[in-house]
Amino acid sequence: MTTADFARTALQECLAAEDILRDTLRAHLRPYQIRGIAWLARTAEVTGGAVLADEMGLGKTVQAIGLLTLRAHEGPQLVVCPTSLVTNWSHEVARFAPDLNVYTGPLEHAPDGPGSITVISYARLRLSIADVRRFDWATAVFDEAQALKNPRTQVSRAARTVGGRAHVALTGTPIENSLDDLWAILRVVAPALFPHRAVFRRRFTKAVDDGDAGALRRLRVAVAPVMLARTKSRVASALPPKIANPVLVDLTDEQAQLYDAHLARVEDTGFGDGFERHGRILATLTRLKQICNHPGLVTGDTRVLAGRSGKLDVCTEILGDNLRTGSPTLVFTQYRETGELLVRHFAEQLAVDAPFFHGGLSASRRDELVAAFQSGEGPGLMVMSLKAGGVGLTLTRACDVIHFDRWWNPAVEAQASDRVHRIGQERPVTITTLTSATSLEEHIDRLHRRKSALGAHADDTSALTELTGLDDERLMDILRRHREAR
Repeated sequence: MTTADFARTALQECLAAEDILRDTLRAHLRPYQIRGIAWLARTAEVTGGAVLADEMGLGKTVQAIGLLTLRAHEGPQLVVCPTSLVTNWSHEVARFAPDLNVYTGPLEHAPDGPGSITVISYARLRLSIADVRRFDWATAVFDEAQALKNPRTQVSRAARTVGGRAHVALTGTPIENSLDDLWAILRVVAPALFPHRAVFRRRFTKAVDDGDAGALRRLRVAVAPVMLARTKSRVASALPPKIANPVLVDLTDEQAQLYDAHLARVEDTGFGDGFERHGRILATLTRLKQICNHPGLVTGDTRVLAGRSGKLDVCTEILGDNLRTGSPTLVFTQYRETGELLVRHFAEQLAVDAPFFHGGLSASRRDELVAAFQSGEGPGLMVMSLKAGGVGLTLTRACDVIHFDRWWNPAVEAQASDRVHRIGQERPVTITTLTSATSLEEHIDRLHRRKSALGAHADDTSALTELTGLDDERLMDILRRHREAR
């Protein structure tokens, strides 16, 4: 329960932060964002660490820049983010806080005075941790901090050794697989409060897994001093609704024959044992998912694309309607080959030269594609790689999202969808997921739906480990997905 004194103090902190930022931060801040900045400033000062876990789309970046602006006088500051977001961070700081000096060059020449912000990637942090540790950072911000969820990786270990007076993690998905993910992030920003993984697992992770109804309440109390997590429904009620549109699509006869033929070959040969088994299962899963996308991806025959893939035909129908009604759309796929096929098909069937945003493009080219799409210069359609386009971008010109294929981790799909459903969006957003019926994709969809109310999601590793741990008979049942009833 909030006391009158607490509310009064919070209001005073918000008013003080707003007064300082009025002349230094060029952003129209919403009330919850001002509160977030004030909370970050106080928490960083009192505990030395904080996790801002607002739902994706609520403006964690601008809140972090507000904090960096408030603390600019204290010395140099550091931002660590995915490689694809280094340029975005540089642009956003220049846009919102032009008085700050943003640096993205070699660390040996990084500025070390007040008002300077050095932006580096997680890859560079791992490779250049010795250079990073030479600085006494006033603030270290870790964006998309779910990158730190595995405490045993070199990146996570490096992050724990970054010196500084305040460490802040930004993430819309602090729990992707289990509560251990949250501990790994807390270990970076608040090591004094959560030093031991075994203790955290015993008090919270295992208790929740065992069905202890009070464990979640105890966890919320424990993390409340250092973690702020707000949802759009609570603080951004003016944001248009997000409409889920799950579409179950039948395989064409060609797809069904290829799918069943591959399963028959696998059933005859088996999956083997040990490391060989793991590799064979992964190869089978990939092939089946490609068949679901388009048979040409496995046969090599891509001379004619239309009429051969149920998902491609349905996707084309949706896009045709969207183009006629002026509803800009993003189409996400996990495969580079599928993206290239989609671009070609849309040009042939819809007369649209759709750009393809993927990890093989240079950072400057990706920036150009985003800017052109947002400004309305290009067509109202863009194909995007799920991983490359799934984080850190704002693409609110679009009001429709289509997931052409299903990824194991629903959090990855959600992150991609929230490139569109975020602050600045003025129209309802429709999220269409295309799932091939009686196929592996139905199993993936079921994995998504059965996740617990924790907000935890099956990550890539856990979902695949579950499958590779099954015997051949049970695994074949999953891959068939009741196809024998056809």
